[in-house]
Amino acid sequence: MITKLSNGLTVCTQSMPGVETAALTLLADCGSQHEPAALNGMAHLYEHMVFKGAGTRSAREISEAIEDVGGELNACTERDATSFTASVMAEHVPLALELLADLIVRPHFNAEDLDREKQVVLQELAEAEDTPSDIIFDELWSAAFADQPLGRSILGSEASVNAISADDLRQWRDRHYSGDRLILSVAGKVDHDEVTAAAERLFSPLPSAVDPTGELASFTGGTRVGRTPSEQAHLTFAFEGPAIGTPQALPARLFADIVGGGASSRLFQEVREQRGLAYSVSASLQSYRETGIFYVHAATARRDGPAAAQLISDVIAAAASDITERELSRARNQARAGLLMNLETSWGRAGYAARQLATYGRVKSVDEVLAELDAVTLDQLGEAAADLLSGPMARATIGMPAARAA
Repeated sequence: MITKLSNGLTVCTQSMPGVETAALTLLADCGSQHEPAALNGMAHLYEHMVFKGAGTRSAREISEAIEDVGGELNACTERDATSFTASVMAEHVPLALELLADLIVRPHFNAEDLDREKQVVLQELAEAEDTPSDIIFDELWSAAFADQPLGRSILGSEASVNAISADDLRQWRDRHYSGDRLILSVAGKVDHDEVTAAAERLFSPLPSAVDPTGELASFTGGTRVGRTPSEQAHLTFAFEGPAIGTPQALPARLFADIVGGGASSRLFQEVREQRGLAYSVSASLQSYRETGIFYVHAATARRDGPAAAQLISDVIAAAASDITERELSRARNQARAGLLMNLETSWGRAGYAARQLATYGRVKSVDEVLAELDAVTLDQLGEAAADLLSGPMARATIGMPAARAA
């Protein structure tokens, strides 16, 4: 069931007979893509800071409140969204709702806590920068969406994180956490009317709408070459993908799965199994509201980097024109199984509904999604592949031999 509150916040509940627990997802339509360059890392630091104290509770009291009842409370910042999640026994849903609301409506943003948490975030940033398999994707996004918010790191930089003040955090909350940009999705042993009434009371202080300014993203393509010392070479390629919710998105996703979605994929079989040129190799599609990115990543020995890069290019080019019905069927079955397995958990259902509402303004039924999968044809896959590979390419490498890296 779905209800829109007086301030625009959407509440969605799904009752799951036979379970004694509930999962809650509060999805906010804001992420690192919405940040000004000078305050890059704001969305992620905000997510950290709300746990340092909110409502009547300190950071320790927030942790104790949820763990006293055996529950969990967490959050995640992405480029296009921020999510806050909780899982509890069914009788403790009111507490979970109270905690989630406090994080958004009544965070403390104490200056001393902010100084301390900045150091935690900077340690997280340093760890990422010391891990080529992590930082390579920031390099790729930077090449793909050059000089744009979408191309910047979610974590920010040392300078931008240090520049963020408590007032900046409050302004971020006021600008981006209005009711119309929030979705509360709850699944498990829940009562819709009770959840809605509690949410109306707890989230009512939020404004109904704001007019945040934002920059639309566009795929530029480009090259980033990293010289970070590494025993392995990390190489990535990317092309512009379809925007989320568009007709081309599903065929493009299935193409990505066929090319590099598992141990039976073409890249895994040809690059790793047949040639032994990479320990890990994969392809993925990430779609955003106005654009997307189809990308390939491989980790290989430095000496094998150039050969792996050439083989990856050859495999992708060949796949664009000769995918078989068996490969399409396998990709469909993998997508079908992943969806159904995910929806057997309250966590999966809560997250699925939140994302569906954010994308389509409604929750597609399982039958509808499965029918869409079954309707994808080989011709549509070929068209999707041709579209993906027809535009500019982005490339990022770390540890490749200098003469061949660019």
